[in-house]
This record gives sequence, C-alpha cells and structure tokens, in this order.
Amino acid sequence: MDEKTSEVVLLGSWVSSYCTRIELALKLKGIPYKFVEEDLKNKSDLLLQNNPVHKKIPVLLHKGKPICESLIILEYIDEVWSHSPKLLPEDPYQRAKISPGIYPILLSKGEERKKAIEEMDEMMKVFEEGVKEGLDGQFPLYKGQTLGFLDIVVGAGSCNYEAFHEACNIEVTNPQKSPKFFEWVNSMKEHPLMKQTLPPHDKLVSKIKDFIP
Repeated sequence: MDEKTSEVVLLGSWVSSYCTRIELALKLKGIPYKFVEEDLKNKSDLLLQNNPVHKKIPVLLHKGKPICESLIILEYIDEVWSHSPKLLPEDPYQRAKISPGIYPILLSKGEERKKAIEEMDEMMKVFEEGVKEGLDGQFPLYKGQTLGFLDIVVGAGSCNYEAFHEACNIEVTNPQKSPKFFEWVNSMKEHPLMKQTLPPHDKLVSKIKDFIP
C-alpha cells in the first residue's frame, strides 16, 4: 500500500449501500484509498476505536482522523478534495438528501410488508413531485454526464432494486408506478462507476435472503 492510499482508509462492508456511496465518491474524485472489510458480527478494534459511540460503518479515516455517517463523509470529501467533479451543487436549495428506505420492507412479513411496500410507493411519488418542483422536472443524471451527490446517495441503494425483488420474491418497488424515478435509476446503473462499484447481483441476493426474516 503506497503512502497516498494509506492516507485514506474506508471501514465498511461490500453489502452496505452507505459504504457504496463513499466508494463511488472516492472513485469519482480519483482519490486513492484502502477498503477494510468489516465483519459486523465481530467488529474490529479499529472500527470500535474510531466510532466508539455508534459502532457503525462507514467510517472514513483521513490521515488517521475518523469521519462518520455517509452524508457527512460525502460532504467532507467534496470540501477537502474540492477539485472537479463537484458532488454538491453550489445552490444550497438543490442539495437534496433523499434516500428512499427499503429496510422496513425487508424486516416485515405478510400484511406488515404489504403496508411497507405501499408506503414505499407513496415515498416514490413524493420524491418525483419534489424533483418536479425543485429540479425543474429533471432528474439529476443525464446520459454521458458525471454522477452527482443525489445520484450517489440514491443510486447506491436503488440501483440494486432487482436484487431486492428477487430475494423477497415480490416486487418491492413498482417501476410502473414511478416511471421517471426508475428511468433515472436505470440510467445510473449504466454508468461505468456504478457497474464497477455495485455489489454482484447474485451475491447480493444471497446476502439479502440471509437478512430477511
């Protein structure tokens, strides 16, 4: 490991979309880093020392100093390595931080899961309405352009929707009910960095099946 790589260390897990966010940002900025895979059932001393309160991933170590929470880490990366491409828009109004949550669906069963899926569909509608009002009806990623903050925050998890559908043996999210959202997600899936960084489909399906009740 060279000196530049040792300056930036990411404590995380391949299955975590929160960690995928950070990897996407580091790759997009061209920042060398070392990835340390954490066993979340047997957390390392390094993780416990650097996030002693919450004991969660991801944790970014920059020159030995820990930064925790994925959104805070993304902002830190954009400020410290301020060269292009920029992750955050200059206009604070456009710094949306919306990430539809899928875990209530995975952790539920029967009628409870059905209700969670309905709530997810409603959240997607709210998201699309927010884009119409706040971003002039245009989703952030256009073909051929670089990923931005919102692409990374949402895409790191949402681009895996087919794996969630297969693992749960049910349509967790409905592309027909939110066509604009999924048009955006599918365009993000084709981005080279997304293809390079997202976890393998079959491996993720197997991991999700272990996770759900």
